Amino acid sequence: MAYYLLKRLATLIATLWATSAIIFLVLEILPGDPALLALGIDASSEQLIAFRAQYGLDRPPLERYLDWLGHLLHGDFGISYAYKTAVWPLIADRLALTYPLAVIAMALTVALALGLGLFAAARHGRPTDLLVMALSQLGISIPNFWFGLLLILLFAVNLGWLSAGGFPGWHAGLLPALSGLVLPSLSLAAMQAAILARITRSAVLDVLREDFVRTARAKGLSRNAVLWRHVLRNALIPVITVIGLQFGNLLAGSIVVEQVFSLPGLGRLIFQAISNRDIEVVKAAVMLLAGTVVLVNFAVDLLYVAIDPRLQARDA
Repeated sequence: MAYYLLKRLATLIATLWATSAIIFLVLEILPGDPALLALGIDASSEQLIAFRAQYGLDRPPLERYLDWLGHLLHGDFGISYAYKTAVWPLIADRLALTYPLAVIAMALTVALALGLGLFAAARHGRPTDLLVMALSQLGISIPNFWFGLLLILLFAVNLGWLSAGGFPGWHAGLLPALSGLVLPSLSLAAMQAAILARITRSAVLDVLREDFVRTARAKGLSRNAVLWRHVLRNALIPVITVIGLQFGNLLAGSIVVEQVFSLPGLGRLIFQAISNRDIEVVKAAVMLLAGTVVLVNFAVDLLYVAIDPRLQARDA
């Protein structure tokens, strides 16, 4: 177990380092001068020089990358060009919305997908199985931002049950805050749940053909008991793999969904920072999102061993 854990930790560190290098490189080659965008076209050459010196833009790229990486390791995300303040407080305020939104959407995705996938697999070839597959195909085909607009039209405009957008904040109370995230979470979860339901159905059908399933049924266990106790656990490896990948898709999708529902989350901050070419905010926010995805996939690797300890021996 120690060797497996060390190997995964080494992969985690290497991935985070490569991610930081790619993010820095991509943002370095973007067109436009941050000093000119921040100060305006009427800024004098002396003001531009002073701005570049203040934020270290006049130094070589490699030196700036190493300096940025060193500050990241100490929890310093730099200073925003546009807001003239530390980047971390700006991001932290938005994370209080984006992370709960992604977690709620992920919980809805898993609950819907596991239930529908098991239901379809248990009724393989029947009309209910075909109905679930048709609904999942429809869910895959609908973009989350368009589905979000449909949810607003139905639940906010026509029924008046929920707000069409905005977020009251966690200080307004748990129930009002969660009600503001219901529609965005559903719009994010629909496509991912459709994909995961099909993966779950396929994985469960593969396990149902195994000999130990027939043995369990021969011992008198009911079909539901076999599905939940034996089949689901053995089908979880591909399902958990997809879940780890989908969490990253949910974080990326939140950038668009937050615009649709006027949510002051991290996605909206990134969109505004890109418009202002506030590179420090963009670098920090994208690195944080990418780091979150890498950490989630690291947790998925550990779950593999918890579900099937044989994988540890294979990896040794």
